[in-house]
Amino acid sequence: MRFFKDLSLSAFTAGFVAVLVGFTSSVAIVFQAAQAFGATPEMISSWMWALGLGMGLASVLPSLWWRKPVMIAWSTPGAAVLAVAGAGFSMGEAVGAFIVCALLMALAGATGWFERVMNKIPMALASALLAGVLARFGLQAFVAAQTALPLVLLMLGAYLVGKRLLPRYAVPLTLGVGIAFAAARGELAWSAVHFSLAMPVFTMPVFSWQAVVSLALPLFVVTMASQNLPGVAAIRAAGYELPVSKLITISGLFTLVLAPFGAFALNLSAITAAICMGREAHEDPARRYTAAVSCGAIYIVIGLFGAAVTGILTAFPKELVATIAGLALLGTIGGGLAAAVRDEPHREAALITFLVTLSGVTLAGIGSAFWGVVAGALALGVQQLGRKKAATGKDIAPACKIKQDAKAAIGKNSP
Repeated sequence: MRFFKDLSLSAFTAGFVAVLVGFTSSVAIVFQAAQAFGATPEMISSWMWALGLGMGLASVLPSLWWRKPVMIAWSTPGAAVLAVAGAGFSMGEAVGAFIVCALLMALAGATGWFERVMNKIPMALASALLAGVLARFGLQAFVAAQTALPLVLLMLGAYLVGKRLLPRYAVPLTLGVGIAFAAARGELAWSAVHFSLAMPVFTMPVFSWQAVVSLALPLFVVTMASQNLPGVAAIRAAGYELPVSKLITISGLFTLVLAPFGAFALNLSAITAAICMGREAHEDPARRYTAAVSCGAIYIVIGLFGAAVTGILTAFPKELVATIAGLALLGTIGGGLAAAVRDEPHREAALITFLVTLSGVTLAGIGSAFWGVVAGALALGVQQLGRKKAATGKDIAPACKIKQDAKAAIGKNSP
């Protein structure tokens, strides 16, 4: 099978790091969202089963089909919205809202309107958006030094040596050094690991206009604006041509099928996608799809074993996770910034996009990724409008001069 021929240690490690970063950074928010609807431990386990299988299958199957990295994740800002707005709603009403959100996502993909909007965003702004989203993880890698200086310095040193001697294996080497150091100091929380199979729990959906307005619509908006938007930026910044509308439709359909079991919203990934689509995964872009397949396969295992694998992933110190995430994304952050400021006409607008996105500002419940694009687009529009007016003025002046010269010539030749 071609997949096993293309697979490499660096690609598999990239997939594992993507899962590690994705789960440990937001799994607690998903638990809070489930508990907001009064979920039992069995229901929470079912949520992990549905999300793991959904993310895994929606990543593995398209990646193998197109032989390009396709990364699907759960909506972290969506989970945050549910955790806050879920009070007072039953699990049945929540599932009904998930189904409505899934239908809206599938419709957005089938009609192609989201991809048409993305096509109008200049590459400089898309690159700045991605760099702004990822730069926060780069900063957290060094902020972690405040609480775990020896660990961060050791991992940084391992990364720099690895990049010098074994560039393809720098990230696996760094991860291995970090785990070994944490294990030697007894900082791995293995007590949280309990092996058991996750069992799906079906919840009959209940549809109400209150849940649609309070849960489904906000979930749809933040998922499209804060997740799918930077997700498309990650794909294009990596240089891959993927059918965005089909991917949005696929994520919506998987959400629809698995919503009764707890899959609240599946969408394009940005952060974990950048890990699997970067040079650290593989030097050959045509073989990086194996990193996405590896990531998806691990997601499926997580779905099947639920709490057990989640416990393993959360056993790592948070400083280790933050450091490996930041170091693994350095190349993508640098590439995004370079592409953002390359063209002078787009440079200021791209920097505004980058800074607003990096700020983490949230307005009207919508994250900074959306507002970064809005701010950059407005800045670019104002700049281009000024240039168009100036160009128009330059064109008018010579025309008036020609007209005046013609009148003068006519006057001289008149009897």
